[in-house]
Amino acid sequence: MLKQAYPQLDIQIETMKTIGDKIQDKAMDKIGDKGLFTKELETALADNMIDLVVHSLKDMPTQLPPNMQLACITKREDPRDCLIMKANHKYQRIQDLPAGSVIGTGSVRRVAQLQRLYPHLRFEGVRGNLGTRLAKLDAQDSQYDALILAVAGIKRVQMEDRITQILDDVFYAVGQGALGVEARCGDEEILQLISCLNEPKARTTCLAERELMRVLEGGCSVPIGVRSEWTHESQLHLHAIVVSPDGKQAVEAYGNADIGDLSNTDATDEKARNLGLHVAQLMREKGVDEILKNIH
Repeated sequence: MLKQAYPQLDIQIETMKTIGDKIQDKAMDKIGDKGLFTKELETALADNMIDLVVHSLKDMPTQLPPNMQLACITKREDPRDCLIMKANHKYQRIQDLPAGSVIGTGSVRRVAQLQRLYPHLRFEGVRGNLGTRLAKLDAQDSQYDALILAVAGIKRVQMEDRITQILDDVFYAVGQGALGVEARCGDEEILQLISCLNEPKARTTCLAERELMRVLEGGCSVPIGVRSEWTHESQLHLHAIVVSPDGKQAVEAYGNADIGDLSNTDATDEKARNLGLHVAQLMREKGVDEILKNIH
């Protein structure tokens, strides 16, 4: 995207493996929930080894290191989750799977919601990149009947043909489907350069979701799910759910905000955060802390 905006710009891409990338034999909630996919990148940014970091926004903690900021949020891909059935499987919908069928997912959020919706199913962790996960699913001796993955991740590698079912009844992760660009505070040259990457509606929506998560102190191991939509050109609706890991308790709340002129970034950012704060407060009034205290 930067190259399209500045064809003459010389851009060097540095790829780095984070803790979350390196540890593949444990569920993410078992190895810590803050900065699993960001810490090494932020260290390089702080040391001026790189000028900016591109994250999958759902992996980005809401509390950033000192002197770092979430500078841009890109256009959001489809944020929903999907079902990918084992090749040539008899069933094509999650609601049709018989009792005891095994669903592969390493997400506490997904397991919590799906246990609530489909208590007759079993859930087992699965790690690795997309190719590795699909190979585990399709292996002749596979324990899995299906996987749950993010639609956006499937689309990025152009494998939409593997999507069996879009899971509209599952609340997705905060920031899912968007990329977040992290930069050093005060680095005006870089901040100005990358400002073109911001997509106003995606930025506003994701800031509301992230404020909700920040207030509820959620990380990637906490089962917070969201659904956001623009009901009118400037009206943002935020619906959130927190489900206990066993799927037996849940708290939901929603709110709406008139965001106004999206070109006024400071004002829209504040309104977005206020919406997230409002929904978080509603959830607290409904007793969400009783669920969260047993998770943290």
